[in-house]
Amino acid sequence: MTPIILFIGGPEIVIIMFVVVMLFGSKKIPEIARGLGKGIRELKDASNEIKREISQSASSIKEEIQKTEKDLDNN
Repeated sequence: MTPIILFIGGPEIVIIMFVVVMLFGSKKIPEIARGLGKGIRELKDASNEIKREISQSASSIKEEIQKTEKDLDNN
C-alpha cells in the first residue's frame, strides 16, 4: 500500500479539531479565525496592489515605446 500524504479523511479531521479545542479552548478559536481571516485579506490586498502596479508600469512603458516609435517615424 502506498501512503497518501496530502489527503486527510474524516476521522483525522475530527482528531485535529479535538486537539485544537483542547489546546486553545472554544472561546479562543473565533479570535484565531478572525486573525487568520484578516491576515489572508491583507495578503490578498497586497498581491492585488502589486499586480496593479505591474500593470500600470507595463502600460506606461508601452506608451513610451509608442511615443518613441512615432518620433523615429517623423524624423
